[in-house]
Amino acid sequence: QVQLVESGGGLVQAGGSLRLSCAASGSIFSINAMGWYRQAPGKQRELVATITSGGSTNYADSVKGRFTISRDNTKNTVYLQMNSLKPEDTAVYYCNAYGTKTNGGRFISWGQGTQVTVSS
Repeated sequence: QVQLVESGGGLVQAGGSLRLSCAASGSIFSINAMGWYRQAPGKQRELVATITSGGSTNYADSVKGRFTISRDNTKNTVYLQMNSLKPEDTAVYYCNAYGTKTNGGRFISWGQGTQVTVSS
């Protein structure tokens, strides 16, 4: 089993900043990529940003220039620095990771989600 635990969500005013963290633990041999997704009420879950083990990143157009994803491979932890937050960034943010377990099997895991609310 591979578990992901997120932290750092909360309530912030428009223009403010938040930093999300997600730590992976369990039977991990290697993690190929980690990422953040979000789901607003009444909407589908959407990609926010991803980062590979080599550091390659990908961002949704809506967050480019405002959000930065980073990763500490030694801690199996991914971060999302969110600046210049807008009310439309309000959503539940989910961490995702996929890779290989110690038994050689593959895994895709999701965190429980953390609420981010941006007030106008």
